[in-house]
Amino acid sequence: MHDLLIKNAVIIDGLGTPRRAGDLAVKDGRIAGIGRDLGPARQTIDAEGLVLAPGIVDLHTHFDAQLCWDAYATPSVALGATSVVIGNCGFTIAPCRTEDRGQTLRNLTHVEGMSLEALEAGVDWQFESYPDYLAMLERKGLVPNVASFVGHSSVRTYVLGAESSARSATRAEVAQMKAIVKEAMQVGACGFASSTLEQHNGENGIPMPSRLADEHEMMELTGALGEAGKGVFMLTKGMKTTVPWLEKIAASNRRPVMIAAMFVDPNDPTRVFSEFEEISAARGRGHELWGQVGCFALGMEFVLRHPYPLEAFLSWRPAIEAEGSEAFAQVLASKEFRAAVKVEANAKTVPNRFSYHSLAHMTIREAKNPKHRDFVGKNVTALAKAAGKDPFDWLFDWGLDGELDAMVECKLFNTDETAVRKLLTHPHSAVALSDAGAHLSFLCDAGFGMHLYGHWVRERGDLTLEQAVHLVTCRTAGVYRIKDRGHLTPGAWADMMLFDPATVGRGEKRRVADLPAGASRVHTPAVGLYGVWVNGVRAVDGQGLIADCGRAGRVLRDFSD
Repeated sequence: MHDLLIKNAVIIDGLGTPRRAGDLAVKDGRIAGIGRDLGPARQTIDAEGLVLAPGIVDLHTHFDAQLCWDAYATPSVALGATSVVIGNCGFTIAPCRTEDRGQTLRNLTHVEGMSLEALEAGVDWQFESYPDYLAMLERKGLVPNVASFVGHSSVRTYVLGAESSARSATRAEVAQMKAIVKEAMQVGACGFASSTLEQHNGENGIPMPSRLADEHEMMELTGALGEAGKGVFMLTKGMKTTVPWLEKIAASNRRPVMIAAMFVDPNDPTRVFSEFEEISAARGRGHELWGQVGCFALGMEFVLRHPYPLEAFLSWRPAIEAEGSEAFAQVLASKEFRAAVKVEANAKTVPNRFSYHSLAHMTIREAKNPKHRDFVGKNVTALAKAAGKDPFDWLFDWGLDGELDAMVECKLFNTDETAVRKLLTHPHSAVALSDAGAHLSFLCDAGFGMHLYGHWVRERGDLTLEQAVHLVTCRTAGVYRIKDRGHLTPGAWADMMLFDPATVGRGEKRRVADLPAGASRVHTPAVGLYGVWVNGVRAVDGQGLIADCGRAGRVLRDFSD
């Protein structure tokens, strides 16, 4: 007797093979059979010709803190994800000493756009070490499966304390950090994650700790993966980190390297393809490098008082230092400050930064000053042109005229879909970059898989549905060596989603207030999704999340070599 039988489905197995009509049976959380006449089951569901596919494996999330209070990893499960990877960029909350808790949360507030009030109210500090953290997740229970990186910034803070963002580590301190990484690998980390991205700053614009690591530290900590014989090195790279240097790491420890974030930068549109050529060359030499890409235009909502995308500018430092004081307005009004920003906005040597191209995709969302009501819904570059001003001057003048807390929306990267298509179809790309769990007040890209199926398959026709499903299930699971997931085959875990290919997609963006302390976030609901199962247990139906679905998800600790 099977536990579950889903009949009359169009089955796409995630392996890239052609779809087929049939039934699927589940027993003890795993797929027991695919075909016809599979025998009786305790529960039978008629799929009525909908597509049954593996659940989405989301490689790039930041649910480390949120899972303390939200077992569902909202909104990812409701958008088709059955397995999520946390700890990306090295921004984790474990290990963490008691005296470092406040600084850790304040850094997350800045670098990942999280509400400090929500974090302070929601994080349950039942842990100090990384093993303690995984044990805490298992005690609380999970709806999705969760794989976890051990994070560089947290490890560095644990060893160096307040000096972690100020100096290089000694050889003895590096040895302590390496011991923590090795312990994490022993208890089930999927790898080690770090960041060298200049935009990744914590409280008061201080660099996140990982950015202070020298080459010796990076080689030693990534070397822990080689010594363990498993795990992935994930890096969000800055402008000084080259693909050849990352190949050196892969050659040294013989482990995969995942490079984020590989966007089409409108200010330098050929750069990402040059980097992928370097990745392909490294692969030809037997070194496994991957480029992490997104299937959407990266856009954000933000206010000028805390403009996360502009803080990537090195020239923005005076504004960061003046945040929260009257001097902030004086900085924005400064001719010298504006001149420096304009120069940097035109510099092609600075990757993935805000630019004049970004302003061409910026829209005014609201007006605090009544005299600016007519600006709502209009483009900043067009408004600047009409006023005879440089777009940056217009934006800063508008902000200083009572609009520092007014919301704007901007598309930053991946605005050229012809170029994005090349990234999606590249043999060494991994489709992810949802950033789910982070930047909640700015964006919601957790539905990237729904968008891939709806926009790139149905609307544009750039991919077949079989190809698209493979990209965000079997391929992503395989890159991180996640066992028996990402494909519908007998013996694999029954992580599945049921959807209508004629309507699947992500819905209209809206703002909801469901975080601790009443904090709000951006949300995009699923469209055309009729079911999500994690380890054979249904978590989503046609109405959305099932409140009493239980906690079928697992902390993933066992990965292939």
